[in-house]
Amino acid sequence: MRRALLLVVLLLLTAACSEDKPQARVVQWSQVKLPAEPIVLAGHDDQLLVGLRDRDAKVVPRLLLIEGDRQSEVKLSPDPSSPYAALAVWKSVAYDGRRVLALGGAAGGAHSNVRWTVWTGTTAGVQEHPQEFNTFGGPDAGALHSAVIGPAGQALLGSWASKVSGLDGAVWLPQGAKWIRQDSTGTVLRSTPGLLAGPGDATIFGDSIVQTGSQVRLAPNVVRQEAAVWRSQRLNDGWSGFALPEAGERSHGQRVTCGEQLCTVTGWVEGKLALWQFDPAKPDSARRLKDLPEIAVGNKTPLPPPVLDGDQIVQVVADGNQVKVLRGTDGAWTVNTSEGPTGEVTDARLVGRTLYLIAGSTLWTSAAE
Repeated sequence: MRRALLLVVLLLLTAACSEDKPQARVVQWSQVKLPAEPIVLAGHDDQLLVGLRDRDAKVVPRLLLIEGDRQSEVKLSPDPSSPYAALAVWKSVAYDGRRVLALGGAAGGAHSNVRWTVWTGTTAGVQEHPQEFNTFGGPDAGALHSAVIGPAGQALLGSWASKVSGLDGAVWLPQGAKWIRQDSTGTVLRSTPGLLAGPGDATIFGDSIVQTGSQVRLAPNVVRQEAAVWRSQRLNDGWSGFALPEAGERSHGQRVTCGEQLCTVTGWVEGKLALWQFDPAKPDSARRLKDLPEIAVGNKTPLPPPVLDGDQIVQVVADGNQVKVLRGTDGAWTVNTSEGPTGEVTDARLVGRTLYLIAGSTLWTSAAE
């Protein structure tokens, strides 16, 4: 009798756990017809701004605003004196519902280095503003990775040759139509012989800029690459930085997204997908999220930024040629396969209740759960 009663209890508990456990499913995606190839996404409220590449056009970069089923072209005005503007491929586009800041690049010159172009305006029209060659180029140039717009202002983020060691993290701020690189001396963005700073993606958290990437520690018989975060207090003022926890001997923070209270970093540790969360005001709060599926991700694998949907995280990743959608919170994840998208996934945004994804050279949508 006792054994029978125990069996019934176990069956009931198993059934209850099965009902509570999220079930994996196949995510259905729909292809969005666009006039050219999507490259980057920027979202605000119910609007999605898509940066396009029109390979056959006289002006390669294009911007398209999507609101529900309606698409409208944003007028671009490249300066005729800037030869690489018409050839630019978007690297980053920022949009706050009113202002647009876009960063594009095109390879050129004897060494095929990237020639950067900066565009500003609104969805009524965006103008390219030519910069002096040494603004972003020259023998000390690094690379640029992000354009950001926040309440405290606009900024471009990248790297520049350090006077001490390697490359420094670099910040450019506008002065009228010109962009001026700020001095990283005395900040955590400055590299040293024992610690090389390597920010590679940025976003806005209130008045702050939050960057992620990796820092490399160098010592006798020691080379350790660890995922890291750098955060300012207000635009380019008051930078602090910290390594992300449980980062192993080789790790990297690839993309960062911030909500109202927390920021989420996606990247990899020892070649496997990793996610971290932290309160930007409390660096000690940073934690690596548990029980993610083992999906191979390396330094050449593109990752879209994590999408925040309420208290859940949505991370899209290509596992081989199969696009997977991870959804959940720390220690509780579902891994959903996708029907439709294939190839590399490079960008994702949640606009209203619609999830947008760039996979391969196509824009896809799926209804959020």
